[in-house]
Amino acid sequence: MRPYLRSLAGGAALAALPIIIGVLIMLFASGSQVRVTNIFFINLIVVLGLQVTMGNSNVANLGHISFMGIGAYVAGILAIPIAIKSTILPDAPFGLSVVEYGPFAATLVAVAVTTAIAFVTGLVITRQSGIAATIVTLAWLVIVHVVFVNWMDLTRGPRALYGIPLSTNIVWLMFIAAAVVIAARVFRDSKSGVQLRASSEDLHAAAAMGVNVRWLRLWAWVFSGAIIGLGGVMYAFLIGSMSPKSFYFETTFLTLAMLILGGMRSVSGAVIGAIMVTVGFEFMRFIEGAPEILGVQLPQIFGLTGFFLGGTIVVVLALRPDGLVGNEELDEMIERRIARRRMRARVAADG
Repeated sequence: MRPYLRSLAGGAALAALPIIIGVLIMLFASGSQVRVTNIFFINLIVVLGLQVTMGNSNVANLGHISFMGIGAYVAGILAIPIAIKSTILPDAPFGLSVVEYGPFAATLVAVAVTTAIAFVTGLVITRQSGIAATIVTLAWLVIVHVVFVNWMDLTRGPRALYGIPLSTNIVWLMFIAAAVVIAARVFRDSKSGVQLRASSEDLHAAAAMGVNVRWLRLWAWVFSGAIIGLGGVMYAFLIGSMSPKSFYFETTFLTLAMLILGGMRSVSGAVIGAIMVTVGFEFMRFIEGAPEILGVQLPQIFGLTGFFLGGTIVVVLALRPDGLVGNEELDEMIERRIARRRMRARVAADG
């Protein structure tokens, strides 16, 4: 099988997982579980975007949620009806107070704007390596948050921006997440992805072999920003309102925990990590509510969700730095085990 066909087949097989989850939730789950699943799909899109840059370049990225916020605010501001916008954003710059786009057009513009901003910032950030690059991404997150909080005429500052039409649902999110899974896998196995992963192992050796490391990191950064921006757009159209705190440290560490738990070097790790952290996070929220289990009334314990996220990152980095899945994709692991069994069977037959 040709390499690109193998990538498509592996990505499609992995993409079936979110589709199966979505179908099962629609058939058998309650309304609250549907809402949790919707947020899971959005987080999965963001985590996959983070995997594209952080997983392939091995450079820690703490500023990815800024692109989620940019996508969400651009789409939200464009899609809010003029009647509502004249009340909450009467002095919006660039004539936006009298502009109203449909959800599809707002999505296209928001992703385009996010991609353009990712390109401009990437020209600076990809010049750095190691801890310096990580610090720059953190600074970028803080800068965007400060802009959201203080540009009152455009974002309403720390107050909630509301009135965004609810234009997405679990079906749309399910298929978008599946498409992003395939796109991330194809990028990982592409020539650019392979070279980028090679440069993460030995930067100087890759450069000596003619690999343009800076361009590869810029390409991954821009592609990642576009995916994460799309996740922000879906968030805006799902929730209908947002504030700057929706795109700051809490969401940053939540998505980081998902990627680290599963294994940031593989797309399969991003998917598995997102599923496991979502399940664990919801279980901790359930325990925080002081439920009664088997006749025993549990005490109310606040802060368990934060403890769970922090503990997940610390424990995984200490005991299994490569994550649960490691550096390989699930289909590659299955193929390797099948090949080993066939080899053992042949040896046993010959012996």
